[in-house]
Amino acid sequence: MSSEIHEECGVIGVYCNDENANAAHFVYYGLYALQHRGQESAGIAANNKGEMDLRKGLGLAGEVFRTERFDNFPGNIAIGHVRYSTAGDASVRSAQPLAAFCRLGEIALAHNGNLVNAESLRDMLTDEGGIFHTTSDSESILNLICQHGARGIEAGIKNAMSLIKGAYSLVITTADKLIGVRDPYGFHPLCIGKLQNEAGYVLASETCALEALDADFVRDVEPGEIIIINREGLTVIPPSSVCRKKLCVFELVYFARPDSIVDGVSVYDFRRRCGMKLAAQRKIEADVVMAVPDSGIPAAIGYAEASGIPYGEGLIKNKYMGRTFILPVQKMRDDAVRIKLATIKHNIENKRLIIIDDSIVRGTTLRRIVKHLRDAGAKEIHVCSASPEVKFSCYFGIDTPHREKLIAVQKSPEEIREYLEADSVTYLSEESLREVCEQDLYCKACFDGNYPMEVPASL
Repeated sequence: MSSEIHEECGVIGVYCNDENANAAHFVYYGLYALQHRGQESAGIAANNKGEMDLRKGLGLAGEVFRTERFDNFPGNIAIGHVRYSTAGDASVRSAQPLAAFCRLGEIALAHNGNLVNAESLRDMLTDEGGIFHTTSDSESILNLICQHGARGIEAGIKNAMSLIKGAYSLVITTADKLIGVRDPYGFHPLCIGKLQNEAGYVLASETCALEALDADFVRDVEPGEIIIINREGLTVIPPSSVCRKKLCVFELVYFARPDSIVDGVSVYDFRRRCGMKLAAQRKIEADVVMAVPDSGIPAAIGYAEASGIPYGEGLIKNKYMGRTFILPVQKMRDDAVRIKLATIKHNIENKRLIIIDDSIVRGTTLRRIVKHLRDAGAKEIHVCSASPEVKFSCYFGIDTPHREKLIAVQKSPEEIREYLEADSVTYLSEESLREVCEQDLYCKACFDGNYPMEVPASL
């Protein structure tokens, strides 16, 4: 994608069986693997026999912790978070994990997702005397868990789950436990891994974090489940209500790393098959298939494979820059794109190009890319989106703009082509996407407006 969609964050938790182990060290490397999920802030909470040492800051994990001495960050349990602020402000005070004292003792929480009833929850908690230190909806979850802390952590989490609505994958630590929670729809992923030599467990947003820790994949946390890990091992608390999986399809279309497996589906193969479907939809005469790196690459490879048109590189990404979509201000995104992607003129000049992007949301970055290719001498530029038109806002953690700012809402297909200054524009059809998904286990509301739950009417 030309960097126009934003998701909130990535989470990880590690439990080491050895009480003298340094779990924060594992979490640090896990955050590196999850860095694509948020570049605004990073944080780690280490749990040393019930006492939390919370350290966080603005920037990448390597920047926030580059002078950190992890031997002075003790605790056999730790949780971590990388963030982009789809909800709440962008200050360090709203960086996660969040921590609090309650009848459970000290508790820390990290959250991926977005609540659709965050405002009403905050009003209710404030009326009851609750005090908030951040603007994050995650703080409401922490408050609700603490409300029933006297009855134990399980009761506190169940209390929160009965009241919150929306998307949440949580990692929590309190006393001697590491806990994972996934909302009843399973909007965003959360998986379980096992450290080598029976050394402990990992909970993470994506399997790529398990690979970074040389941990073995155990399974995905199912929608509505609560996973409790302590010295006795792993306990599964099944859902207390009916659950219906609706994984956010954009996790596969764009957000997850291509080497991850999300709910049993290879992200790379999903994108490759979307590209193959695109090629089958419409025959385009061209000399070479190119991708908008990096998330467009698997789809472009699939398109080339199915069409017989050779795949080639035309855009080189500056590896020392982050994903421009994560920059919080549009002006910053605009400036960053100019130096983020360079053209290989030799592969572009006098060529008819098919350019594959994972999606088209606002179209602003893609328009700039098309101009780069024109300036490099491209004869024709045919733009293909490996997903359907984004016509509806997301309320569950993917920070799409207000609906009236979506290009597919603003403009007709021909007007989009003219705006991008392309020779043609092709979107993956909704029918093709359904065929790639194979099962009806995905939330595709950003494409079709069929939200799995009631959502606010404000966007």
